[in-house]
Amino acid sequence: MPTGMARRERAQGVLFYVFMGILALVMLFPLLIMVTTSLKSEAEVYMQEAFTIFPQTWRFSNFIETMRVAAWGRYFLNSVFVTSASVVGSLFLNALAGYCFAVLRFPFRNALFLLLLVGIMVPYQALIIPQYLILKSVPLFGGNDLFGRGGTGWLDTFWALIIPQLSGSFGIFLCRQYFLGIPRELFEAARIDGAGPFRVFVHVYLPLGKPVLASLAILKSVAVWNDFFYPLIMTSSDSMRTVQLGLQAYRSYALFRWDLMMAACILVSLPLIIAFFVFQRNFMETAVASGIKG
Repeated sequence: MPTGMARRERAQGVLFYVFMGILALVMLFPLLIMVTTSLKSEAEVYMQEAFTIFPQTWRFSNFIETMRVAAWGRYFLNSVFVTSASVVGSLFLNALAGYCFAVLRFPFRNALFLLLLVGIMVPYQALIIPQYLILKSVPLFGGNDLFGRGGTGWLDTFWALIIPQLSGSFGIFLCRQYFLGIPRELFEAARIDGAGPFRVFVHVYLPLGKPVLASLAILKSVAVWNDFFYPLIMTSSDSMRTVQLGLQAYRSYALFRWDLMMAACILVSLPLIIAFFVFQRNFMETAVASGIKG
């Protein structure tokens, strides 16, 4: 027979899972409404007196109509290219910097790391004007002369959307915390075998860092894919729009057409949803590992 303490712990466990289930339903309900609205007809969306969650007639043609109206192919191509290049570059650079701060010994290492953490505290909107001026003044690009004057530099190009995304304080912090949990004996053994620091990083720490890299890839992909403010400032032509700017422009066509707007939102969100379910196991492993090791 279970003791009173065991029964109490079992009851607490049941209440916990019931509470988490209710919380999950509350959070998923808006997503359900978005999906079902995207599959309704325009007339059914505005039938306020007879509102139903699920559509009476399933209109998958809403997605086809949405794709036909705007240049979604170009917008998706831009976002896929910018996100992929930013994620791949940031994974390597953040992992390399995190490895240096976690493993290598060099003067002022801790002071430099503390200075780096200041970047987490500063919102990137506060840096947008200096970044804009720097990108506009890149020499020999966009009609600029050798001194960065007379043209637009990297503005309205992929350079402006990718280069500033290649590193960040949070990514370096996350990689450092994870690499601190790897036994230093591996580094010392590789050094005894004649491997240089960079070779140790490539052949030892990068393979062992797959969970943190997968986690960082998810976070970086979400940040770059969903970014609206930065591309809005740095680009001006329709050919350089990302999906978030395209979604904003699509509102002018789909004004009061909530069925089409919800279909567009699903199309824009679908790649990130798929990526999260693919890498969610690594994401949770990294969250636990980096949170435990200080």
